[in-house]
Amino acid sequence: MATVVIQKREGKNGMSYSIRYAHPITGEKKYFKTLRRYKAAQQEANDLRALLTSGNIPRKGDTKLNPLTFSEVAASLRKEWELRLKEKRLSPKTYFDYSSCLNRLERSFGRRILCQITEAELIDFRKNEIEKNSVISANRYLIITKFVFKHGKGLKAVIQNPSENIRLLSEKGHERKKYLLPNELDDVIKVSRSMRAKFYLPAIICLGAEHGASKQEILSLEWKHIDFDFQGKGLIYFHRTKNDKDRTAFLMPRTKKTLLEWHDHLTMKRRRENIRDIKSDRVFCRIDGTPLESFGQSWRNVLEIAGVKDFHFHDLRHTYCSNLLLSGASLKDVKEMIGHSDISMTDRYSHLSLQHQQRVQEQLANHYLHNEKKYRHQPWNDSRCKFGTKPSKSIKKAPSRCDLSA
Repeated sequence: MATVVIQKREGKNGMSYSIRYAHPITGEKKYFKTLRRYKAAQQEANDLRALLTSGNIPRKGDTKLNPLTFSEVAASLRKEWELRLKEKRLSPKTYFDYSSCLNRLERSFGRRILCQITEAELIDFRKNEIEKNSVISANRYLIITKFVFKHGKGLKAVIQNPSENIRLLSEKGHERKKYLLPNELDDVIKVSRSMRAKFYLPAIICLGAEHGASKQEILSLEWKHIDFDFQGKGLIYFHRTKNDKDRTAFLMPRTKKTLLEWHDHLTMKRRRENIRDIKSDRVFCRIDGTPLESFGQSWRNVLEIAGVKDFHFHDLRHTYCSNLLLSGASLKDVKEMIGHSDISMTDRYSHLSLQHQQRVQEQLANHYLHNEKKYRHQPWNDSRCKFGTKPSKSIKKAPSRCDLSA
């Protein structure tokens, strides 16, 4: 606990209260300020004590601290995000992600006075998050923490930002590259057909693995975005709010089949229950059209039964990209089909591209070997001569560089 003392003094103009404190490092006694009223001096002493406890030192011109808790500052920040969401300066997906991270931080720091939270505590929180989840997750929480302290500074809840000097960790070595091979994907889809969510979950998995659709793209998908009859194959349209990208693709046969099965089931249930007031045109919804907000538990149950470990739904996008490359597509093809804004985002799959090139080169080597065996024992043919004529026997062999007698 920081040492802060209020000294009572009597002067010509009446009583005054001088506030002094001990420097947290040197222990040297220093003067802070003098006030006329005791209650005001007591409040200033409490603010100074909170400032010193957080590891900061008062500077000349510092304003009075507003001792708000982390949760109070977070609530104010959330209102600002809601306003930006209404003004369409923040996407629903970003708002949801920010709020989820903020809820997790509140569970750890919610009741703490903001100015008492130290840099060391934030670093310890990050270490624990890396051990439990990943570097990427730890960086997300650090970004939201920086938002909270920046907002708190505007509310005068803190003078110095302890997260200011904490840098984001490199995520290059921690990018997820897990993917399912075709036979593994078949097993997952087979299991999903035996679950309670057997009518819609196979379609969701196919959209992720065969079209690289993200969770947000799937949950926001509407029936008007799908044309089952286009050129006999079908067409589907995706919009990704994360990077404001649109993409259109032909429906894969299995995806088309599972979507039609879900559509028929949904139509049958609505007819049986006599539901006419449909609340939305969403593809994945309840019988009355209420949009489906999540399918996380069903997905986790499928993975557990299928015996697939450490696999996220977002890894189905990696499955899509990886199998595209393994089937012969180029990195440029993958970039365009998945909707990456930059080729550097697709470079994580370059090792698979090299595997494909190696397979093509092996085919080329076999081609040369086959033709070499074919022509090795055949007599000379004029058509094989480079200049179209059979070489004359009178042409002497040119001397080599090492033939000194020539």
